[in-house]
Amino acid sequence: MGTALLEMKEISKEFPGVKALDHVSIQVNQSEILALLGENGAGKSTLMKVLAGVHQPSNGQIYINGKPVKIEGPKHSQNLGVSIIYQEFNLIPHMSVAENIFIGREPRKTKGILDRKQIKLETRKWLDRVGLIRVSPETLIADLSVAQQQLVEIAKALSFHSKIIIMDEPTAALNDEETNKLLAIMKELKQQGMGVIFITHRLEEVQTVADSIAVLRDGKYIGSALVKDVTKDDMVTMMVGRELTDLFPEKGQPTDQICLEVKDVSVPGALEGINFSVKKGEILGIAGLMGSGRTELSKAIFGMYNNMTGTVKVDSKLVKGPKGAIDAGIALVTDDRKQEGLVLGLSVYENLLLPSYRKISQFGILQRRKKDAIVNRWIHDLKIKVHDSKVEVRTLSGGNQQKVVLGKWLQMNPKLLILNEPTRGIDVGAKAEIYQIMKRLTGEGISIIMISSEMPELLGLSNRILVMNEGRITAELSQNDATQEKIFYYASGGVMNA
Repeated sequence: MGTALLEMKEISKEFPGVKALDHVSIQVNQSEILALLGENGAGKSTLMKVLAGVHQPSNGQIYINGKPVKIEGPKHSQNLGVSIIYQEFNLIPHMSVAENIFIGREPRKTKGILDRKQIKLETRKWLDRVGLIRVSPETLIADLSVAQQQLVEIAKALSFHSKIIIMDEPTAALNDEETNKLLAIMKELKQQGMGVIFITHRLEEVQTVADSIAVLRDGKYIGSALVKDVTKDDMVTMMVGRELTDLFPEKGQPTDQICLEVKDVSVPGALEGINFSVKKGEILGIAGLMGSGRTELSKAIFGMYNNMTGTVKVDSKLVKGPKGAIDAGIALVTDDRKQEGLVLGLSVYENLLLPSYRKISQFGILQRRKKDAIVNRWIHDLKIKVHDSKVEVRTLSGGNQQKVVLGKWLQMNPKLLILNEPTRGIDVGAKAEIYQIMKRLTGEGISIIMISSEMPELLGLSNRILVMNEGRITAELSQNDATQEKIFYYASGGVMNA
């Protein structure tokens, strides 16, 4: 490992009523990948925003290449060789790849005329460097996959000639193949002498690609270590302050009563001939690769397709449309909590109440006492970490945002809860809490359909697993028969023997 590219010493950051960072110190060397670990709300993103010039530290000192710097803002940070790639991409969908990479700093000819040829040539160079050989500089961002957009963000960062690149949950929305490609690119950046700060909750990726770890907890620095010197359990203990000996609770036993029946459901271009049922108190796992139809299935059950054929029944009663689904007791927690699960500009209080207004109002009047009781109940029952329910939900950590989404739907007393990627982008401690909530709900007779890309989650929680490929169910596996190898075989198009 080379010399220190970056040192952040004794960094603190205070917001009104909150000490987000408390004397945190980290170091990143040349040709090093540092995994920055910690539970949601540990201070990782705040620390990186200080480095990116978004926040000014309350105290502490930053050194780049051994020299003390005061980072005045994001542009200054980029000029110092620091680029940050956020979990939510900073790309404009209806502009081209080239326009996104060079926006605001386009090469120009004399008299200020855009040098389009030079822009295209420069874009081509950076795209080739991240492996996007088949993507044209003129392609619209909206026409790219999530994985391709992630690589465009990296190409954009490289175009600033950055020496330090921060990646915040870069693999959260990627499948296994795309993840492996991204990890390989990170290794290439390391070999080129860069320092990479990698924020992730996926500890197996840390073991694959990182050289060292630094751990934060509750805004404080806990410690650092070389990856080769620590186990996954060691990392978890440092992150949560305790051992998680039983991440997955013991599976409950569903009843013989049927909660949900799906018969001959098809959606043109998305689903074909879907048939299955869910018992009361059962966790039914849905496995499949990206594009297999898992998300489309969740939306079909919730009545979101007008061109759907076939039937969906809850307690033997036909369900039609989203309003009918809600009234029948179906709740849908989508895989994109920021875009579809929450209204980020509203408070935690307002988000928790959103689906309930129709049920709790009397003659169009909402009683404050009743609303307060609902909000206080779910903050307490789900252990939502928030100092005031009136704060905007966007200020919460990912795990606490997910609990708000759960709370708003649980207030509807659902019979069936559809969870699409319930623990995406949240830390291991929050995962364990959500798993316990799921166990409690099934014990109360609520049925759960869980769509997940994480094999351990599917195998550890599901009573049964359905595997999908190209809009069809290719296998049904009992909890005793299900293995990672079998799931991948059927998810890849393998056919189950009759």
